[in-house]
Amino acid sequence: MTARDELLRLRASAEAEAATLANDLEALFTASRDSNADDEHDPEGATIGFERAQLTALLAATRRRIAEVDEALHRVDTGTYGVCEGCGRPIARERLEVRPFARRCIACA
Repeated sequence: MTARDELLRLRASAEAEAATLANDLEALFTASRDSNADDEHDPEGATIGFERAQLTALLAATRRRIAEVDEALHRVDTGTYGVCEGCGRPIARERLEVRPFARRCIACA
């Protein structure tokens, strides 16, 4: 599998995860709107607030991962993929296997 193939696979997976999280978040907002829950005084209110914050954070992290993969795909297209942005040396294959969108070698990270 090429670096591009792996990055595209990661992007598709992250896109699916983002769509699921966005749907879950929208469902939570809809459920909150449809209920008369008073978050401040309802014992379930704290749970709803926590779940909303957690879903929002997960969705933001997933969108950041998509952006990182997109940037890595751009580096593949420009021929700079696998080259450390800090020192200009190659990024170890092992690091790219674990973190295919890595921008820096271990020493510079």
